[in-house]
Amino acid sequence: MTVLSPFDIDRKPDISLGKHLIVEFQGAISLEDPNPVAQAIKVAAEKAGATVLDVKMHNFGEGQGVTGVALLAESHISIHTWPEHGYAAIDVFMCGDADTSLSIDHLRAFFKPQSESVVVLNRGCSIAHRPAPE
Repeated sequence: MTVLSPFDIDRKPDISLGKHLIVEFQGAISLEDPNPVAQAIKVAAEKAGATVLDVKMHNFGEGQGVTGVALLAESHISIHTWPEHGYAAIDVFMCGDADTSLSIDHLRAFFKPQSESVVVLNRGCSIAHRPAPE
């Protein structure tokens, strides 16, 4: 039996159910106001070709960060920000034909991080490669 790990980012799977990007932006801006952040994740999803079902945001108070999620037909984009550290933690998980790289391009342009880290997980590889139950 071959075990396929979704954490093997160097392996290019023939089939996966989706891509899950774990993104960290350091030295980022525009991390406090929930309305522009909500708009940024909504547009990021649309640019990827995803269908936005809803966007929910929570502001922790003046000078504090926000947390939010864009619920997508293809999965989600979530964000948590720490403006006092210039830091944003973002998850972009999309299935189907959505192009996660277009989402990241838009988010990068909006938050203008000084540095970033992006980890790509190919989700559902073991399921996609397993024969269907009989």
